[in-house]
Amino acid sequence: MGWLRAVLRSLIGLFVDDAAGAAAIVLWLAVAWWLLPAPALPAPAAPAILFAGLAAILVVTAMRGARRGAKR
Repeated sequence: MGWLRAVLRSLIGLFVDDAAGAAAIVLWLAVAWWLLPAPALPAPAAPAILFAGLAAILVVTAMRGARRGAKR
């Protein structure tokens, strides 16, 4: 049964390297879904805000991963 747990852990690791980064993305998508359909925003603003938030999360996650890699 231990081999099954190891296989599942490595399979999940292929898609989710940083659990905090994945949680931040899900949280940002939920916030954007709730706030961005506001009619007061101009049409191109909502996708730009969504992209900016996801890009910021990606940059922070990559920097954190680089710091972890440098410490090894």
